[in-house]
Amino acid sequence: MSITGLTEWAYPLAESLLAEPLPRRWKHSLGVAKRARSIAPILGTYAELMEATAVLHDIGYSPDLAKTGFHPLDGARYLRDVADADERVVRLVAHHSCAWMEAEARGLRDELEAEFPRESPHLDDALCYCDMNTTPDGTPTNPLDRVNEIAGRYGPDSLIGTFIRRAEPEILACTARVLERVATDKRQPM
Repeated sequence: MSITGLTEWAYPLAESLLAEPLPRRWKHSLGVAKRARSIAPILGTYAELMEATAVLHDIGYSPDLAKTGFHPLDGARYLRDVADADERVVRLVAHHSCAWMEAEARGLRDELEAEFPRESPHLDDALCYCDMNTTPDGTPTNPLDRVNEIAGRYGPDSLIGTFIRRAEPEILACTARVLERVATDKRQPM
């Protein structure tokens, strides 16, 4: 699948998997995609790839896809095995928002990394930025509030609560790197 047309393919796929069974997750995914569009200038030729990945990043939560209970892995496997998705989309979904840390807590890190090599760091950063700066309802937020919301929703002592606190420094670093690229891009003369 070429980059051109990727978003036209991704939106209906994500909607078919999330809109009805998980409407709030669908709203979040649409918000993450909107955030991806907002940083398109720093993504250049990867802007469409990022937007498509952003709208698909949480499809692993779909009841139809949930096999391991670890949504990055379930989503990536579906995209690879069923949807015949672009390899970069698959890898970005597999590793979105510090997924390796949650995979480690679940005993799935070796499996995740053996099946799905990581994509380039600047694209990983961009997807983490988009995800962690969007509320569950799809509205803009900041990564500190997002981490607190996640920890509060799952409970501080839960696997997710522990993972998100452990990932917080890297989430903040991803956001800082993306915002620096945005600022640098804005300073560039036309």
